Amino acid sequence: MIAGRSRPGRGGRWLALLLGVEAACGAAAVPAAGHAQDGSFAGGRARNPILWMDVPDVAVIRVGDTYYMSSTTMHLSPGLPLMRSKDLVQWELINYAYDILEDNDALSLRDGRNAYGGGSWASSLRYHDGVFYVTTFSHTTGRTYVFRTRDIEKGPWEVSSFRPALHDHSLHFEEDGRVFMVHGGGDIWLTELQPDLSGIKPGGIHQVIISNASRVAGPNIGLPAEGSQLRKIRGKYYLNLITWPRGGMRTQLIFRADRLTGPYEGRVALQDQGVAQGGLIDTPDGRWYAMLFQDHGAVGRTPFLVPVHWEDDWPVYGVDGKVPDTLDLPAPKDPLSNLVISDEFERRPGERPLPLAWQWNHNPDPRHWSLEERPGWLRLRTGRVDAGFLEARNTLTQRTFGPECAGWVRLDPSGLKEGDHAGLGLLQRRFGLVAVTRENGRLFLTMAHAERDTPVTAERLPWERDTVWIGVECEFRDRADVARFFYSEDGREWKPIGPRIRLTYTLPHFMGYRFALFNHATREAGGHADFDFFRVGPRLPR
Repeated sequence: MIAGRSRPGRGGRWLALLLGVEAACGAAAVPAAGHAQDGSFAGGRARNPILWMDVPDVAVIRVGDTYYMSSTTMHLSPGLPLMRSKDLVQWELINYAYDILEDNDALSLRDGRNAYGGGSWASSLRYHDGVFYVTTFSHTTGRTYVFRTRDIEKGPWEVSSFRPALHDHSLHFEEDGRVFMVHGGGDIWLTELQPDLSGIKPGGIHQVIISNASRVAGPNIGLPAEGSQLRKIRGKYYLNLITWPRGGMRTQLIFRADRLTGPYEGRVALQDQGVAQGGLIDTPDGRWYAMLFQDHGAVGRTPFLVPVHWEDDWPVYGVDGKVPDTLDLPAPKDPLSNLVISDEFERRPGERPLPLAWQWNHNPDPRHWSLEERPGWLRLRTGRVDAGFLEARNTLTQRTFGPECAGWVRLDPSGLKEGDHAGLGLLQRRFGLVAVTRENGRLFLTMAHAERDTPVTAERLPWERDTVWIGVECEFRDRADVARFFYSEDGREWKPIGPRIRLTYTLPHFMGYRFALFNHATREAGGHADFDFFRVGPRLPR
């Protein structure tokens, strides 16, 4: 145990980094989302992707001069993140729609079950008669969920749910007070809801409004049309969908109709760089954009902002049919905002226990983590025996980000029991990690990975010091998608451990790699690991 330590301040973190000044945590300048591939600013203009991190299935609305966006975080808890912006480029997390979706075995990593690739999927976001509505669905539970509040930033939230799970739905309020969801894959359905959104309306409209919606992209379709996002604009109904031709790329479709029930006519709206799935958004001064996303390799699915203009009552996406690298909008002042943060685990009275950037891998067990047992430290205590990293409960995560990033911790392993594993990982099915383990009464530093799905131990070293620094550097530039783990005695002189590993976005997890702080037991419960801090930057401090 260490007797004392010095802590860096938190103020001016990214401002200092962007000015090229050494930040308080010892990191250098951070090129991140909104930057060119080489990390430079584009003459002060914003660049795509506007967020170089995993923020998929985006739904965006404008209320007055403020934009709000929801996204997917699937098996993570809390879930259904909500963001706010004044310019469509600088986004900040403001809330989540739920702490836990349901307390079942899959969502809570119990009895050998998990919700990887499941949980809640694409959401719909609406503002109607002074109320914010955020809706989602889950094939894990088989239900559709409706969250509503008058204060999207502070709540409280009212929730209701019903069966079945309406896939990739878009909530729509008609002027006559009727409420609908457009949903489905391949065939697109219109389903009428009860006026209070408590369920499907008996005897209401429930019909296919577009049969085989993918056909407008040609006959060679792999993924049938889905991802409904509906808007009524100047008296017409516009429905955004996506499809994925075999051997091609994710493709944006647009359909329009004069009546909600159709008939709809459609066309390919955008087929460039796989940028697709999302909806239309206008600015107070009358400009139009589409907020879409791209499958961006191991870092995840990244939001792209695409200019839109109108021709003959059709929205036309892109510039000459292409997604521009540079946008006619100012670059964000703080590219990461509060979506990824350093955390010293010090809390003042009244502060939330965990900043919004943190999400648990599946539902947490609140009995087995604490910021109070050892003030200024995060304590992860084992509450059961687990087979490995992916099965461990109470793993705490944040997004990785591009074009390059690093995360590092200082860990006190003195509370580990025999067979415990605690450390820093990159969470995905093909994970990588460095753990301190206790075996036969001795501590060892172990690097393991599942680069080819099967977990292997790549390197193992004895460790006799009171604490250890563990770090990882990730490279996402030009889809390099590689990472290297390191350890240190002092946080300045870093030594590599294990090989450089290839990072692979896998569909069973359906999520970009995340930094992960973990502790799990393999023999008996009750041990604990203490994390002094978690810090991020473009690379490890040296």
